[in-house]
Parts: sequence; structure tokens; C-alpha cells
Amino acid sequence: MSSSDIFIGETIGTAVLILLGAGVCAAVTLKHSKAQNAGWLAITFGWGFAVLTGAYLAGGVSGAHLNPAVTIGLAIEGGTKWSDVPLYLASELLGAIIGAVLVWLTYYGQFRAHLTDPEVLRAHKGEEGMVDQASAPKAGPVLGVFSTGPEIRNAVQNVLTEIIATIVLVLAILTQGLNDDGNGLGTLGALITALVVVAIGLSLGGPTGYAINPVRDLGPRIVHALLPLPNKGGSDWGYAWVPVVGPLIGGALAGGLYNLAFA
Repeated sequence: MSSSDIFIGETIGTAVLILLGAGVCAAVTLKHSKAQNAGWLAITFGWGFAVLTGAYLAGGVSGAHLNPAVTIGLAIEGGTKWSDVPLYLASELLGAIIGAVLVWLTYYGQFRAHLTDPEVLRAHKGEEGMVDQASAPKAGPVLGVFSTGPEIRNAVQNVLTEIIATIVLVLAILTQGLNDDGNGLGTLGALITALVVVAIGLSLGGPTGYAINPVRDLGPRIVHALLPLPNKGGSDWGYAWVPVVGPLIGGALAGGLYNLAFA
């Protein structure tokens, strides 16, 4: 697998992952979207199908990591060379940024309508008044389209939730094909991974919104901070380390656990 394969596959695959994943968040959140208020089931299945599409597109080119936690887990397990890890991580972050920009372009009119709607602004201002700003920095009314956030802000619990959820994801990926001489499951593996992501969202996503992927959160958060969105509010950088550190720890632990239990 060449460096250009890794770069092209991971950039395109992650961009599609974020385009469809953050896209379903935009569809459910924004006014004048036909899917507004479709709910948590729409989001969890939307993210699952986003993983399926991105993994299917990139699987034959770069292996479709699309997630630094997966890359780290595979490097510890031995399936990915450590020398390739920086390129994987950089490509995944670039793809996540591109995907988030594409979501903004796709929903450009809905973003403007939502962020200039007096009812939305009044409701968001009311929510801010109920929050202890010392412990919960101001987040914008559409930040949830781009990035995750906790329902209860407790750093230890939030990191632990992300670690546990990411271990489930990465272990499910690493153990694919153990009944087939370790050769993996081919395109069927993308479907299984997508269903695992849906399961994680339904069962473990409630506390933090289940980032389980550092660039899934960091790339779009950077885009939120830079985009010229009216009344967009803050990007909550005080929380941004949690969905980066938690999944990285989870991916590393999953790689180590795999070597202990399955290798």
C-alpha cells in the first residue's frame, strides 16, 4: 500500500464519512430541513450508513481506517506499520475537515435560516442562562451539527464513556475474520462495522454523543470555529480534548487487549 493510496483513500473515505454523518445531524437539527426533529434513531442509523459508505469507498485503497483510534489499534495489533501512522492521521483529519465544509455548503440556506431565526436564538439564550458557564463554556446553537458534547459535563465520566465505546468499536474491527485464518471479511466487514457503530450509538451514545473517532469531532469543530456563520456562538474548546483523548486511549487499549486475548 503506497503513501498515495493511504492519502487518497483516507482523505476521501473520511470526507464521505463526515459528509453523511454530520449531514444527518444537520438534517435533524436545522430549520427548513425536511428531516428536522427526526430524532436519535435517525442520527444513529445515519452515522452507521455513513461508516458503511466511507469504508466501502476506501477499503480497497487504504484499508479504510477513517479513524485515528482504529489506526492506533491496528498499529498496536501489528496490522499497520507505525511509519504509516502519521500519514493516516493527517489524511483522516484533512478528510474530516473537507467533509464538514461540504455539510455547510449542502445546508447553507438552512444554516442561515436557523441561525437568524428569533425563536432559535431566544431558546438558545434561555438554555445558556440555565448553565453554569464556569463549568460549561458557551457552545453555539449549531455546534452539535459539527461536534459532540456531553449531557452531563464530568471530565472523568465523559472520557471513560468514550474509552469504553471506542474499545467496543476497535475490538469489533480487529476480531473480524478470526474464523477465516485472520484474512478479514472483505466488504462484509464494512457492513458489520457499520452495524457496530449503530449499536454503540443506540446503547452507549447517550452520555457524550459517541465521538469514538478523534477527527470526527476535531475536524468539524475546527470548521465550526472558522466558518462565517451568523450567531454561531462558541466552539466549546474546553471540552474538545475529551473526544480526542478518550478514543485514542480506547483504540490503544483495544489493540493491547486483542494481542492478549485473541492473537
